[in-house]
Amino acid sequence: MSGISDPRSHVQSRASDDSDVIYVGYRHRGRVIVEKQSDQEQLTPERSLELANHSPSGFEWGYGGSGPAQLALALLLDYTDDEEVALAKYTTFKTEVVSQLECTGSDGCWRLTGREIDAALRETVDDPVAPSVN
Repeated sequence: MSGISDPRSHVQSRASDDSDVIYVGYRHRGRVIVEKQSDQEQLTPERSLELANHSPSGFEWGYGGSGPAQLALALLLDYTDDEEVALAKYTTFKTEVVSQLECTGSDGCWRLTGREIDAALRETVDDPVAPSVN
């Protein structure tokens, strides 16, 4: 029988592959471009617009508006491939990460790694529920 002998090893390697993902954002001829470098694919807002329509005109970064909200949702949706997680975490992710992105340096772009996304998601914890008094 061919294939993977331990299905968990595939899951573990997939998870480590995800942390190696790099998203890059830049402007080209006045247009905002966000690419997933590992796949050489351009990230588009269409999938995230089906969940929440903040900015049908596209992505933005560097502040806390509607374009950065759409980018935050799209990044989390693409990275996690989990609509529930993306919807639950994107507003905090926008505030903590996307609003802070800048195109600095000689290449004029920002980079965001899977490891940075993982770290931000770990820090984004739902508000604790107050303990009940019995």
